[in-house]
Amino acid sequence: MATLQEFKTAEKSWWCPGCGDFGVLAALQQALVNLKLEPENVAIIAGIGCSGKIGNYVNGYNFHVVHGRTLPTAQMAKLANRDLTVLAMGGDGDGFAIGMSHYMHAMRRNINITYIVMDNHIYGLTKGQVSPTSDPGMKTKYTTYEGNIERPVMPLELAVSAGATFVAQGYSSKTKDLTAIIEAAIKHNGFSFVNAISPCVTYNMINTFDFYKEKLTPLDPGHDNRDKLAALKAIHETNSLLTGVIYVEDDVPAYDDLIPGFKPEPIVKQDVRVSEDLFEKIKASMR
Repeated sequence: MATLQEFKTAEKSWWCPGCGDFGVLAALQQALVNLKLEPENVAIIAGIGCSGKIGNYVNGYNFHVVHGRTLPTAQMAKLANRDLTVLAMGGDGDGFAIGMSHYMHAMRRNINITYIVMDNHIYGLTKGQVSPTSDPGMKTKYTTYEGNIERPVMPLELAVSAGATFVAQGYSSKTKDLTAIIEAAIKHNGFSFVNAISPCVTYNMINTFDFYKEKLTPLDPGHDNRDKLAALKAIHETNSLLTGVIYVEDDVPAYDDLIPGFKPEPIVKQDVRVSEDLFEKIKASMR
C-alpha cells in the first residue's frame, strides 16, 4: 500500500507562499492514501493556470493539457483505461470560461471521473484579471472604474441542475474535511464535482482567508443531500458560501457502464485483432 510520501514528488512548488492550492494538494494526497490507491493507478489531468501545476506534485500519471480541455481529456483517459482513478484538476478560469461547455456536457454524461476545481475567484497566473466566478464590483488593475460588471458563474447551482451526480464544496484551509470530501467523490460511481475554495493571497484581496473564516459555513447536519431542491435551496440561501457534500444521486448509471459492448478491461489489455474473415466482411460492408 502506497504511503503519503510515495504520492509526493521532488518537484519544487512555484505557488506563492500561503496559496490555498497547498491545502488542496495535501487533502488530495491524503485521500489517495486513505483509499489505498497506488500511484500507477491514478491519473491526474490538469488544466492551465496556477492550479494546473498540481499534477507535477502528485506521483502518478500526469497530463498537463491546453486551456479549457481538462474534462474531454480526462473522459478520454477513463474510457481508454477503466482501471485508472481519473482526476481532472483545474481552476475557475480553466473550467468555467473556455472550458464551460465541457463542464456542462461532462456532467450530463456522468462519466466516472472526479473533477476538482481550485476556485480563487481570480486569474492568478496571468496577474489578476477577473475570472468567471469573480464577485460583481471587484476592482483590479484591469477593472479600475466600476469594477467587475459581469454576474458570476455559480458552479454549484450549475452542477446540481445540469446532472452531476455528486456535488460538493470544500475549503483548502480545512484539509481534514476536504480530504473526506475528495474520498467520497472518488468512491462515487459517476461524475463527481468538488469545488475547492482556494484563496489567492497575491491578487484577490476580497475573497481572503479572513473573508471565508467569517462567511463560510458547513452544511446543516439535517441537510438531505439526496434532495435536489434542498440542495439548490442550501446553495441559494448561503450564496454558495457552504461546505460539505451538497447533492448525491446514487442510482444513475455511469456513462462508461452504459456503452453497448464496452468491456470493463482496459483497451490496452484487450485483444483487438480481428480474423481475416471478419476483416473481409467489414471491407465488403463499406463498398
